[in-house]
Amino acid sequence: MDWLTGSKQGEIRKLISGLADPAKRDHAAAELVRLGEEVIPPLLSALQTEDANLIQVYQQVLARIPAAMPPLLRELETSHPLIRNHIVGVLEIRKDRAAIPALLNALKGEYFTVRSRAALALADLGDPGVIPALLPLLRDKEDEVRIAACDALRRFDDPSTFDELTDLLLDDPKIEVRRHAIHALGDGKHPAAIPFLMEALRDSFWWYEREQAAADLLNVIGNMGSGVVEPLIEALADREGTVRKFAAIVLGRLRDSRALEELGMALYDLHHEVGQAAAEALAQFGPAAVDILFGSLHHAEPGIRLNAVYALGKIQDARVVPALIEMLEDPDHHVRWQTVTSLGQLRDPRALPALQQIAAQRADRELSTLAKQVIATIQ
Repeated sequence: MDWLTGSKQGEIRKLISGLADPAKRDHAAAELVRLGEEVIPPLLSALQTEDANLIQVYQQVLARIPAAMPPLLRELETSHPLIRNHIVGVLEIRKDRAAIPALLNALKGEYFTVRSRAALALADLGDPGVIPALLPLLRDKEDEVRIAACDALRRFDDPSTFDELTDLLLDDPKIEVRRHAIHALGDGKHPAAIPFLMEALRDSFWWYEREQAAADLLNVIGNMGSGVVEPLIEALADREGTVRKFAAIVLGRLRDSRALEELGMALYDLHHEVGQAAAEALAQFGPAAVDILFGSLHHAEPGIRLNAVYALGKIQDARVVPALIEMLEDPDHHVRWQTVTSLGQLRDPRALPALQQIAAQRADRELSTLAKQVIATIQ
């Protein structure tokens, strides 16, 4: 009967080869599933390929074989780590909670790639009972495992995990790990996460020479919505200028009226970037911010006047253009330049006579040239 067995194995190998051909794939997959348990060893062996697309095909076929679970779980404990990874992928596809004990055991395994993949597979199964087993992975020596643990816990959005996630958020030496922790905390928009997110905002590790990480943090904080407005208003008084600046930026995105008055005060911040951020934030409030910005147009500090003029140039309101026309007489060259630019952005014909006067002046050729360009955009 050896010839019969050999013939059967040859048929199986031929069917597995057929999976590589899109024209034959559906038929080959259906036949392999029909043959059942005897195709599992050669399919597991085929997982050693370096072709990522084929690996996914093999995994899909294995996931469809009802008898595959026992041998898959055995191989998860004994096979090469690369194969173990792919087996976890099969278990993810099957979404069979019978795999939970084996996956929990894999979390304690020797190979960090398997630990990572098992954590994500457990999250896919959606059983919150696995959370206690995932928490120790937040302290794993491997970055990839800590990241996977964050991603897995993010799917549960359980406030009981927030304290330990915050340890990573504030103490992990790798910014990439922290970025995954911030999403694990904030993506569920749970109000209990807000104090932890505000702690991160005050941690310079997040934003000192890390522009992309800071942007990620601000997006997560902003997505928390109205619940974060009051903590951000408090942050406008933080002793660190960068924290005040970031608070103003996020408040501008939220456009909550509770922040208007405090952002108006931030216009006068001694830290130039804070005042600039406050002006840009107020501009996003539109007409509601006009009177506040008008109040700083005659401040003694040119930078404050310039920021106000800049912000007003972004607000479509009938009151703005007359006020900006007056600012064309400002004693500071940079303020006058920004005023011309802002009038150009508004494109209001009421500004044309004043701009034409600027264009006719030869004393300041650069400003005259700019005025001519702006006039051309309005006419």
